[in-house]
Amino acid sequence: MEASSLQTSPAKRLEGKVAIITGGASGIGRASAKIFARYGAKVIVADVHDDRGRSLAESSNQTISFIHCDVTKDDNVKNLVDSVISEHGTLDIMFINAGILGDISPSILSTDEGNLKTIFGVNVFGAFFCAKHAARVMIPVKKGSIIFTVSSASVAAGLAPHAYTSSKHALVGLTKNLCVELGQHGIRVNCISPHAIPTEIMTKGFSMDGESAARLVAETSVLKGVTLEMDDVGEMAVFLASDESKYVNGVNLLLDGGYTTTNPSLGLALANAISHLS
Repeated sequence: MEASSLQTSPAKRLEGKVAIITGGASGIGRASAKIFARYGAKVIVADVHDDRGRSLAESSNQTISFIHCDVTKDDNVKNLVDSVISEHGTLDIMFINAGILGDISPSILSTDEGNLKTIFGVNVFGAFFCAKHAARVMIPVKKGSIIFTVSSASVAAGLAPHAYTSSKHALVGLTKNLCVELGQHGIRVNCISPHAIPTEIMTKGFSMDGESAARLVAETSVLKGVTLEMDDVGEMAVFLASDESKYVNGVNLLLDGGYTTTNPSLGLALANAISHLS
């Protein structure tokens, strides 16, 4: 028998695995939940948006279920993980995706204490609680994959508001620290940093319609002719959740089309100046 015939079918990359996706009722989380289910995983979507979460579960042919969870509350996350273990007996994947943009004020001078606490409550505290309770059940079985949704703002400066950017830098640091501790127990910890995608969070936060946001991203991208979509993040999460990435640990996987490799501002300004002279 050829070695290739022993490998898992691409259509079943997550067969038999149980995954929690936080913030899974909309946006990247919702797209990822459908993709995880398509690859064979049992998916539990956790979110505070009950109507959206239930509608997703009801349309999934029983491959996706929904549990209400406020990730800013430690006991909510504990109950979420305990419920999954009680129902399925295991937790193989924790995709920590819940996040908010918050106030988009560009100046540190207008930073609001309440806004700062709210952003860190979801993006950082929530991530800590999710990782903590995932680790609690993964350590005894010596396996598991923990994945954070971060942002290209964790690499390139000036892309997003200060509080949001700071929270995403915190997650990269948490990823790297956790990969060392949990790697000793066979648990991999990685994060995905997508570039701007015209999700509801982005369009509402910057008061733009989806078409205008998509056009702005395309015009400023390095890689032309390709559009980053929510499904692309889900596919990368599947890779990090699957056995195909069995030796990938502590990585911040950039999905930015090369945007963060350079600052194109001068080149674009020069090109614009030359066009006006000709």
